[in-house]
Amino acid sequence: MSSPAPTPLSDSQINAFRNDGAAVLRGVFSPWVDTLRAGIERLMADPSPLERSYQPQGSAPFFQDLCNWQRIPEFRTFIERSDIGSLAAQLMGAREVRFFHDHVLVKEPGTSLVTPWHQDRPYYCARGPKTVSFWIPLDPVPAANALECVAGSHRWGRDHKPMRFDGTPLYAGDESTPMPDIDAARENYRILAWDMAPGDAVAFDFGTVHGAAATVGAIDRRRVFSARLVGDETTFADRGGKGSPPFSHLSLHDGDPLVGDDFPLLYPAPA
Repeated sequence: MSSPAPTPLSDSQINAFRNDGAAVLRGVFSPWVDTLRAGIERLMADPSPLERSYQPQGSAPFFQDLCNWQRIPEFRTFIERSDIGSLAAQLMGAREVRFFHDHVLVKEPGTSLVTPWHQDRPYYCARGPKTVSFWIPLDPVPAANALECVAGSHRWGRDHKPMRFDGTPLYAGDESTPMPDIDAARENYRILAWDMAPGDAVAFDFGTVHGAAATVGAIDRRRVFSARLVGDETTFADRGGKGSPPFSHLSLHDGDPLVGDDFPLLYPAPA
């Protein structure tokens, strides 16, 4: 597949991302849907040591795996040859864009597991003013089963305590502020969610509070490829190898520029 011409984003899309912390981008990855579907099938047949799947009692499995772009050729092709770097640069207003990591999420029909409200930033070993995740569904997803984002939460000025799916803190002794009970007072928040088609994407800041409702009664599979990218002035945040993903093999020190083979430069495109 040849590299497509860079997709210009509208001012309204860029402003929505910067002001709300999340924006929907229609059809930007449609040419890559089959490639990413094939990559997910390859991954599920041979998961990595970072696989984090869940199967609540009486529910269908929820498959997750991270950091596989270097060993799954379809993922590498997408990252290196799509215009994801250019899209990220436009949204963030960045001079340079590096890939951070990939995350695959597959909810099988009937999966009822809730993705709790959280921010990604306190889980990550990345610290910087310009960040973006692309949540890319490879199947049709109604808004009721799609990603939800709390508009403006990336501007709240704090990172809330990161928790594991089992309800325990990710970091021992963490005294940061717990996430508010958003579901108990949804009327107090502007919650964004969209009906999604394969190849659409939700772009959101690492600081944006987001989650996903239980998919009780879902009759279709929901495959999602999520790509995380960072812009100018991003540095390594030492999480003691306990972040998600852990990146425990890195030799970087806290405050070092986030560079290296794990984080390839995507924009401007290397020669």
